[in-house]
Amino acid sequence: MLLRPLGGGREWEAAPADVRPATPAEQLSAKVRAANDQAARNRAEPVNAPGREMCRPPVPVPGCAECAELDARRAAARGGFDWSGETDANVLLRSHQRRDHEA
Repeated sequence: MLLRPLGGGREWEAAPADVRPATPAEQLSAKVRAANDQAARNRAEPVNAPGREMCRPPVPVPGCAECAELDARRAAARGGFDWSGETDANVLLRSHQRRDHEA
């Protein structure tokens, strides 16, 4: 008989006579361990990954014509499923905001 941990992992072999149902406490412990392992994997970021602020699209500054133009370019690219164009517009909008709005 092959067994595997509740949260996934390497299988191991066990004799059927040696296997018993897990107690409620063992089940809870295994579920908590699996949830914690998953949370740790979700938090792990590659060393050279962009910061969280770079993952969010920039927000145009109200009343700024250049921000509005770049936001319209981004929306058009997104509407056309042009993900590269959307990224380009985000980069240009961020650059403009750092240069002209000290953001």
